Amino acid sequence: MTNAASGPIVLVGAGNMGGAMLSGWLKSGVKGADVLVVDPGPPPAMAQLISDNGVTHATSVPLGVQAGVIFLAVKPQVMDAVLPPLKSLVGPDTVIVSVAAGKTLSFIEAHLGAAATVRAMPNTPAMIGRGVTGAFANARVSDQQRAHVHDLLKVSGPVEWVRTEAEIDAVTAVSGSGPAYVFYLVECMAEAGRKAGLEADLAMRLARETVAGAGELLHQSPDEAARLRQNVTSPGGTTAAALSVLMADDGMQPLFDKAIAAARKRAEELAG
Repeated sequence: MTNAASGPIVLVGAGNMGGAMLSGWLKSGVKGADVLVVDPGPPPAMAQLISDNGVTHATSVPLGVQAGVIFLAVKPQVMDAVLPPLKSLVGPDTVIVSVAAGKTLSFIEAHLGAAATVRAMPNTPAMIGRGVTGAFANARVSDQQRAHVHDLLKVSGPVEWVRTEAEIDAVTAVSGSGPAYVFYLVECMAEAGRKAGLEADLAMRLARETVAGAGELLHQSPDEAARLRQNVTSPGGTTAAALSVLMADDGMQPLFDKAIAAARKRAEELAG
């Protein structure tokens, strides 16, 4: 991948997500000289990555720079302070990409003006290149800009474009917060194993490796999740006995319905 934009990629924020994106860009062919990182104090690993690859680093917004892409990788609670100085970077061909949960296009526009803007919602497996990102582009984003943003986002995993900005809240509820649900599933399986008579450490190892292995099988297999489940389930067997509980009318589906609805509602509240 090369920088197809008319100016540098300006990465604002050098935390875990920013570091994951920068590492992915460099591996995919973006030249370090085409990237400017703006962060007052990058962590040591990020500072080393910047230094080793000839990436420009600034502790504050430099003057006289017009960005091709501004990638906002900062926490939502600091956006009010971070955005105003960035306005000088925005030119007529700049596209802004925000991964800050709950911060709407109108919020970003209020600080940076009317510009081509993308809201994106990655998740934490992006840090190992196995994430998934939902994205929405406003009407000012050109086809070329959208393709370039897609290339920048896909270094951390698949990118799914949604039709409306409101759908980003549902993406947040399903995949943005989703890794936490999976981690909690491991906790629940391990605790149930302990109650069934296993040593706690052994139960946790079994649960952890089972979920990790099942996830990898799902990743590699062309089959639907339902088919993979059916392949494991023998009629009248142990798996069927467990699934009769999990798939009951008061089992996992209604619980997940409520959980996803609660997460989406909270995302909408944060967006104002």
